This record gives sequence, C-alpha cells and structure tokens, in this order.
Amino acid sequence: MQRIRLRYTKRGRLRFTSHRDFQRAFERALRRAEVPMAYSAGFTPHPKVSYANAAPTGTGSEAEYLEIALTDARDPEKLRALLDESMPAGLDIIDAVEARTSGLADRLTASVWEMRLDGVSQEDALRAVDAFTAAETVEVQRKAKNGMRTFDARGAVASLEAHSAQPTAHGPQADRPTDQACAILRLVVRHVTPAVRPDDVLSGLRAVADLAPPVPAAVTRLAQGLFDEETGTVTDPLAPDREAAAPSPGISGDSATAAAKALA
Repeated sequence: MQRIRLRYTKRGRLRFTSHRDFQRAFERALRRAEVPMAYSAGFTPHPKVSYANAAPTGTGSEAEYLEIALTDARDPEKLRALLDESMPAGLDIIDAVEARTSGLADRLTASVWEMRLDGVSQEDALRAVDAFTAAETVEVQRKAKNGMRTFDARGAVASLEAHSAQPTAHGPQADRPTDQACAILRLVVRHVTPAVRPDDVLSGLRAVADLAPPVPAAVTRLAQGLFDEETGTVTDPLAPDREAAAPSPGISGDSATAAAKALA
C-alpha cells in the first residue's frame, strides 16, 4: 500500500466551503481521476483519507494537508496534476510527496496567519500589537457547546507583527480587495489546547487596545508545520518525506540497489 501526502489551498470564495464540503469535492475528484484508493473495511467502506488540522470555515489557506492510501503505486506529481484538474478552482492541489516517514499530524505544531484589516490604519494596528505582545495574558471568550469559555489567547502567539499594505488583486490577501489602504497582521500561532484561532487574537486586540475593524477581517493561513523554537519559524511538514526519498550524495540509484543486495 502506498501513502501520498497532499498540500491544498482554499482561495477566493472557496474559503467559505466547510470541511465537509471539501471532503465531498475531494472524493468526487478521486473518482474522476480514477485513483486506486484503498478502502476501509466494514458495511460502509470509505476511501482511506486522513485530514490534518483543517482551517476554520471562512478563512483562506495556502497550507492544508491530507494523506491518502493507494492500492497501487502512482507517481506523486502525476497524481497531483490529475486531482488538481478534477477539483474546483480555488481548491487547488499544489504539492504531493510519497509518505516515507510517520506522524504528519505531529509535525503540524504551528500556523502562520495573515489578517487583512480593512479600514484600520497602520498606526492603530501597531499600537494594538504592542499592547497585546506586552501583556502576559490576554483573556478572551468563545462560545462552546457548554456555554461561554474563557481562555488565554496570548500564550499561543509566538509572534505578531503589523504592516501596511495597498489593496491588490493578487496574492493570498486578495480575497476581498478594496479601494483603500489597510493594515496587515502577520502572526505565528502554536497549536495548543484549547486552540487559539485568528478571531481569538482579534478579540484579544479588542480587549487590550480597543481595536475593532469596521468590517470582518480577511484571514488566510500562509503556512503550517513544525515550529522551530530557535528561529521562530514554521518549517515545511513535507520536507522529511522529500529528504527520505532523496538518494545519498555521491550514490546513484543503481549503486544504492547493489549495496542493498550486498548487505542482504
């Protein structure tokens, strides 16, 4: 059985698709592309697809991940192209690797988010960011199944920066272009329990600095992966699979095969 890991996006209006909507679209794409899927056992078999840490409905993303199991081996790049052709525009399959390591979900420990705040000046955004980062804790509330839940939104935020940006018709922040400048917040959030989402950070900015954008923020996940404590960056979660697939320097594929036979 071969396992393939895929990276996909949610762009433009497709950011409003729910995780269930994406699942339906992806399973249709699997059938159209005639992918030799492995299925679960039981009375209602389902294709073996593992989704990892999907973004909330209403947020865009450049870095969503899933893993599929195949009964016959396929070239990852050719499979990616076939699936991408079968998906709606905006739900794009942009990367594929053969799974050669374990624990993809364990490598998704942080996300890089971008929040576009239309109608907010850079000065107001900088003031709010300074107040948020200076605080030891920032308590916010979120409605849960059992009522309102209070938790700290500050501890999970590894970094938070404010930038100014002119509206553009291109790039991840272009989900809702306007005719005015706006502030852009770039933040790195660790995946903790309870999960701290970008809207929780916005609630925290409102609490500590009374920052209230006149329109809802356009939120895009730019990356997710393993958080590097030394550099404060988020690394590519598919990199270990690529490294495991790469031949050792100075050793050709034939040489590696001969060496393996010699050791057998």
